[in-house]
Amino acid sequence: MQAMQFEQSVVSILKRDKRFDPHAYFFLKDALDFTLKRIAESNGGQARHVSGPELLEGYRDFALEQFGPMASTLMAEWSVQKCQDVGDMVFQLIEEQVFGKQDSDKQEDFSEIFNFQESLIAPFLPQKKPVTGKKSARNKSAIS
Repeated sequence: MQAMQFEQSVVSILKRDKRFDPHAYFFLKDALDFTLKRIAESNGGQARHVSGPELLEGYRDFALEQFGPMASTLMAEWSVQKCQDVGDMVFQLIEEQVFGKQDSDKQEDFSEIFNFQESLIAPFLPQKKPVTGKKSARNKSAIS
């Protein structure tokens, strides 16, 4: 699809629904390309249809790769807060005949597959040390 045609489709969507920032749609297109490439690489170079959950994982992973710790903030700025938001954009682009769809594809395929915001924050949180339940000898003697 040519960039101008995609841009016109986004403008058309935004006339009906202003929930998401225009950049979110362009990022979604790039995330789909990222996901298709990843699937082809793991499938002997063969492209195939991408399921809703696969696209969500690719969208998340691409956001983390591109924006790092700022991914959560940027997605919130674009009003993309949950998995269903990605699905809503996908189906808007399907309505515009920008993205293709199989008969088995449904918007419910994007229904909160994982906690979207948490998945963008968690990789950057400090790792918690496992609690063993045992007190150290020093702590034990201080308490005794």
